[in-house]
Amino acid sequence: MGAEEVAAAEMAEEDKAAFLAKLRKFEGIETAAQTGPDPVNQPMIRHWVEAMGDENPIYVDPAAAAASAHGEVIAPAVMLQAWVMRGLKPRGASGPSPQDTLMDLLDGAGYSSVVATNCEQEYARMLHPGDHLRTRSVLESVSEEKQTGMGIGHFVTTRIEYETTDGEPVAKMLFRILKFKPGTGRGAPPAAAPAPEAEAQKPPRPRPALTVDNAFWFDATKQHKLVIQRCASCKTLRHPPRPRCDKCGSYDWDTLEASGKGTIYSFVVVHFPQVPSFDYPLPIGLIALEEGTRLVANLVGIAPEDVKVGMPVEVEWQDHDEDLTLPAFHLVK
Repeated sequence: MGAEEVAAAEMAEEDKAAFLAKLRKFEGIETAAQTGPDPVNQPMIRHWVEAMGDENPIYVDPAAAAASAHGEVIAPAVMLQAWVMRGLKPRGASGPSPQDTLMDLLDGAGYSSVVATNCEQEYARMLHPGDHLRTRSVLESVSEEKQTGMGIGHFVTTRIEYETTDGEPVAKMLFRILKFKPGTGRGAPPAAAPAPEAEAQKPPRPRPALTVDNAFWFDATKQHKLVIQRCASCKTLRHPPRPRCDKCGSYDWDTLEASGKGTIYSFVVVHFPQVPSFDYPLPIGLIALEEGTRLVANLVGIAPEDVKVGMPVEVEWQDHDEDLTLPAFHLVK
């Protein structure tokens, strides 16, 4: 490396250090508090559990809830964030919050894409219809610049405390996002225009997170079999796989091979952030299988603008490599 290159590299590192110092001035600052637009309520709970396929009666059946340890209807714990989300409204009349300012700073430096990376929740008690929540949020930390599979970026962690509007603590949460520069992920094409052969080569598809509970499902896909976990006691079907039946509590299970036919229950078309392993725009469907369960899979052979809820679809198998085969769905022909 020549002297000019060394000097340029040193200057770049100095610029990074100065920018990081600017970002870290936000650490420990309390950002805008949120008060839920509505109290915890039964209609929203019902919508949630129907969308998630959660059939636990303590969320919707007062009699079943009264007979439970909770004594009354509760909201699913994982709905916590839903009760205080600010929705699609722009920034409030009081102006941008410190978090908004931090995000603008990152956007302006080219870290314009965002992905949630992890969320840690701790519950003090369950929520019941009628509870009205508010939050207090503190910007916990901003990391130094990191090279990740998604791209070069900074992790931003926020600590959020949830309480009722009467001041009773109900939960705490650490929420972390990655703000990154699009096109800088591992395996991304170089800045210069690549040769056609290089452009055609893509990095391997991301690997699934295999556990003792879901490995059987991925083993079946390698045989081009779409299976559904079934409770051996009450015969209830469930997906994603889990160790225990929500309906009867049994830990015994077997599988049913699905027909591979269903309909598009819901869908999303992903434009950003972009992972080099995929083509964009990328339509992804929530497929309601004939057997009654739902799963998420890519939609293929359908123009993104033509995808509609209710379309009949059927499975096709995509052998990405010798270790990974996944189902995708195309329109019934």
